[in-house]
Amino acid sequence: MVSTVPDNAPNTREAKLRAGIIAPRNPLPRTQKPFRVGTTGFMLAIHIAATFALLPRFWSIPGLLTFAFLYWITVLGVTLGLHRLVAHRSFVTTKWMEKILVLMGCLACQSGPIEWVALHRHHHKFSDQPNDHHDAGRGFWWSHSEWMLHDIPALQHIEGLAGDLTSDSFFRWLDEWFLILQIPLGLILYWFGEKSQVHGGGLGMVLWGIPLRLVIVYHVTWLVNSATHTFGYRNFNSPDLSRNCWWVALLSFGEGWHNNHHAYPQSAKHGLRWFEFDLTWAHIRLLKKFGLAKKIRLIK
Repeated sequence: MVSTVPDNAPNTREAKLRAGIIAPRNPLPRTQKPFRVGTTGFMLAIHIAATFALLPRFWSIPGLLTFAFLYWITVLGVTLGLHRLVAHRSFVTTKWMEKILVLMGCLACQSGPIEWVALHRHHHKFSDQPNDHHDAGRGFWWSHSEWMLHDIPALQHIEGLAGDLTSDSFFRWLDEWFLILQIPLGLILYWFGEKSQVHGGGLGMVLWGIPLRLVIVYHVTWLVNSATHTFGYRNFNSPDLSRNCWWVALLSFGEGWHNNHHAYPQSAKHGLRWFEFDLTWAHIRLLKKFGLAKKIRLIK
């Protein structure tokens, strides 16, 4: 399919409204306007904590390497585990590998696997329509992060969207307790920082490995909801605003080839053209080499 939205189509919400690409949105219902105190407070606190990691007193090469390693683990857990494996069942792996990948994804603190998958499936079902919980038609910042600070009506339909996961006791436990995964991780990082006497000590390692990592991963994930519905080009005429954005693809291990993904959601491979590098797909191929990825779904 050839896109009917050219690469140079207007990118701002106002220009899209004038061009008739998106319809005007009604104001949020009064019941949805109040901020969710818990989520808003957590996001504010984690962003403040992340800034402390950048102070010279907490800078260290071990801290940077720890951040890079945990970033790889966390982003891969989201893209490979929660997204392509569980949400779309783009491939099949062993039960123990699935649990490891989902556990890695939950280190991102983006809710538990059942809620994450339900909301993602909801987004695909209503992409860029008024009832899409991060509808890009409401503007860049709404689709980026503001949506989660308010009531999310889609959460009322978790059973219908992710009922295939609710029977798994491991998934249910993670949905309830995903936040506590940061505690053993923090203890390990603190112990390592103190034991090895790195600059910044144990606290520095914790700041680089938890709040700074979480904030960067948050914004990279959110860019898939916002930037890839605003910037880039389209290979396919999918019925939404999705685009392929190379720099988001690099940061998110291939998720930035978002128009490809919306055109073929079940495909395990998102980068479809020769220059569309997809690091998550490279990991799936590696799993296949070791017999850990089977029934891989691709475009035919």
